[in-house]
Amino acid sequence: MNKNELHKAVEESKGNESNICQICATKDGAAVYEDCWHGYTTSDAVNVMSVTKGVMSLLTGIAIDKGYISDVGQKVISFFPGYQIKRGEKTIYDVTVEHLLTMTAPYKYRSEPWKKVCTSDDWTLAVLDLLGGRAGITGEFKYATLGIQILAGIIENASGEKLIDLANMELFTPLGIPEHKIHGDSSKEDQFVFLMNKAPRKNEWYSDPKGSVTAGWGLCLSAGDLARLGDLVLNNGVFGGKRIISESYMKEMLKPRIRLGERFGNMEYGYLWYKPYSGREVFAAIGDGGNLIYVNKELGVSVGVTGTFKPAIYDRVEFVETKVLPALAV
Repeated sequence: MNKNELHKAVEESKGNESNICQICATKDGAAVYEDCWHGYTTSDAVNVMSVTKGVMSLLTGIAIDKGYISDVGQKVISFFPGYQIKRGEKTIYDVTVEHLLTMTAPYKYRSEPWKKVCTSDDWTLAVLDLLGGRAGITGEFKYATLGIQILAGIIENASGEKLIDLANMELFTPLGIPEHKIHGDSSKEDQFVFLMNKAPRKNEWYSDPKGSVTAGWGLCLSAGDLARLGDLVLNNGVFGGKRIISESYMKEMLKPRIRLGERFGNMEYGYLWYKPYSGREVFAAIGDGGNLIYVNKELGVSVGVTGTFKPAIYDRVEFVETKVLPALAV
């Protein structure tokens, strides 16, 4: 499949690839492919959904490098000295930053209480109220988009800065990603429109009523932005010859900690980043709608894919490997 055939295949797709807006690929730091569909341009932004989590892991690395967080073993509750712990609650004292990064933190629910959190005045505080529980820390993987909100609170409390400002200064600007602003509205109606609207977004990040960004979703980026972030991962924290994140953190971030079940394609999981194939140097940040940062260290390739909301999108990593890479002739 060549680039023209790839464009046509996406353009004519009625299924898994029908919602793709942009694809951008880099090899050895240089753009080798960039294409758009559905009226999007290369500079338009898309809500990249849970790819936001992968970016949060990068920002956690920056916070550790700057000394705001001592290490991933630091207890979560130490960042919230004024928080009133519920009577009888003990587990919360033992939850660490690493538990959040590996999705092994315990919570007091069976399914995520989106309405309770996303209609509250302070989403970080609302999620803290759900952390812990009687079962204790079991090390079991529990996918928790809301739980990542606690990471935003940790970084903001530890640094004294709004996370959007830290992201702009320490990550986005050095990578040539446009400066982002918080979205500014968080009503129930606005949340629905933000998720479902298929029009291009601004360079923004969704936020709660306190002006804290939504850490598990809601960051809006272009495929080119995603490819740049992938290039940073590809080069162990270096971009354009400048070190952005320490090599030690990047290695820890990508190191597999858990093997996931069939629901997650039996992939391995590090710090909010996936390792799709055992024995291969391929990594990914994955979001609903098939949004993706794909990093192939074997080939020196990074690929960003954006897509509007569409349920039941299947393996976008496989799409990159079987259709995008051949078009790049790598």
